[in-house]
Amino acid sequence: MKKLTSKKVKEYIANRSNQELRHCPDCVAAACNDIAIKFNHNSGLDLMKLLFFNDPIPSLHTHSYSFNTATGRHIIETLKEKYYEYENN
Repeated sequence: MKKLTSKKVKEYIANRSNQELRHCPDCVAAACNDIAIKFNHNSGLDLMKLLFFNDPIPSLHTHSYSFNTATGRHIIETLKEKYYEYENN
């Protein structure tokens, strides 16, 4: 599995968006890596793209006709819950 680091989070957000990252990059990376393991996916970066930019992950069937599937919504909610667990500790 490709581990997502806080440095990669900062770099990717800076390259993709003109907005400043308002969330803790350490917590984002940790949450994405944990959920990648939980859903047996090989990249925390893909999960971060789903969470922040709603990019589809075909292997996890997160979108259908450009809309979030129930699976996609579940993954996003799980990511948010895990992020807030890390942020509050």
